[in-house]
Amino acid sequence: MAYDILIANGRVVSPEETRVADVAIGGGRIAEVAPHLPRDGAGRIFDAAGKLVIPGGIDVHTHLDMPLGKIRSSDDFETGTRAAAFGGTTTIIDFANQSRGQSLHQAVAEWKSRAAGNAVIDYGLHCTICDLSPAVLEELDELVREGVSSFKVFMAYPGRLMLNDAAILQVLQRCARNGGLVCVHAEDGPAVEALIREALAAGHTAPKYHALTRPATVEAAATARVIALAEMASAPLYVVHVTCRQSLECVAAARARSLPVFAETCPHYLFLSRDDLDRPGFEGAKFVLTPPLREKDDQQALWEGLRTGVLQAVSTDHCPFNYHGQKDRGRNDFTLIPNGGPGIEHRLGLLYSGGVAAGRISENRFVELASTAPARIFGMYPRKGVIAPGSDADIVIFDPSAERIISAQTHHMRVDYSMYEGLKVRGVPQVVIARGQVIVENDAFLGHAGAGEFLKRDVCSIAVTSQSQG
Repeated sequence: MAYDILIANGRVVSPEETRVADVAIGGGRIAEVAPHLPRDGAGRIFDAAGKLVIPGGIDVHTHLDMPLGKIRSSDDFETGTRAAAFGGTTTIIDFANQSRGQSLHQAVAEWKSRAAGNAVIDYGLHCTICDLSPAVLEELDELVREGVSSFKVFMAYPGRLMLNDAAILQVLQRCARNGGLVCVHAEDGPAVEALIREALAAGHTAPKYHALTRPATVEAAATARVIALAEMASAPLYVVHVTCRQSLECVAAARARSLPVFAETCPHYLFLSRDDLDRPGFEGAKFVLTPPLREKDDQQALWEGLRTGVLQAVSTDHCPFNYHGQKDRGRNDFTLIPNGGPGIEHRLGLLYSGGVAAGRISENRFVELASTAPARIFGMYPRKGVIAPGSDADIVIFDPSAERIISAQTHHMRVDYSMYEGLKVRGVPQVVIARGQVIVENDAFLGHAGAGEFLKRDVCSIAVTSQSQG
């Protein structure tokens, strides 16, 4: 049988097992997975002996070409997805943000227009709700049917993005009926605003006060509150960017009661800490993101949450702003520093290096966190997130022994600094294949803008009670 591509002799990794097998690709999909497939007739053969063969990474939390006042995040859909591809990510879900007075469909259409013709890899969209009305509630049902099956609400940023508890409850109740999944940014917005006013009145303007005015307690309090709202509504819930032990404990308690609560963390919370915000001069601005970096003790709690299954995914919250010309707007006022950091390119390398290579999680759990669980939670499985016949041929040949030093001098993100500058990681994507096309090979980009397609997603398909002991 003729194949377009044959990946031979690799260690094919799934959440359940690792086995040596060949993977045959034809027509953009996986045709066969078995040992010793025939080599004759294959258009191209990759010898993956000694390498991991894993499903393409899925990053379900990115902010590309995102407006923030008069500026935008520095990566658009072309540069951001190109950088993602270099890092082994073959699918993203970005956020279509509703503006005041705008319909959700208008927001989705706006973001689709930004991505179409630009995205290198496949993309889906969440829709952020900041202006709820009866008409918007009706749109939730329509969007789920149209493949936008997840919605984001903010408990932070009053007067801009925040919905009050009554509005969040309405969204949760609607999604309990239509199958949509509510994603929540959990911080007590009014409490944060009060702390910010106090800090500024006392003349505290340095970057570190971004963290000091958003303590872990405001995140934990909001996490507990929104879990209670979700329980009232009998609705599933996905808590984005969990940063600290206190919030983690809220999620763990909910899952112990078999509530459909899911949660993610991000690499920066696993590798960086509040100390980075206190770097000399204005360097701390590079690490201003929301929720803020926490204490080093929280890192270990998060790693344990990843190992035990309290956390289901690692996403980047990639929202880059240049240090020069964007971050430095807040030199005299930390509230003017654009919140967000770059990371879309380094998720797999950081998770493997800090997780598998460091002995914290297994390679099977690595694949589950980076690809399979996100695909299941966000309605893309089994099209995405698995190496199996019939699935999209989104595959990474991953070298577990290769090392790389992260640097702004060599990364592919369109941003002038790296939060991980000088960090050596072990584990490097060698070949990246998206729907059967080789898009990265040995640090050479072979893809093209516009190759990525919009994904119509189904509803969540993962059981809350699944726990991993990786």
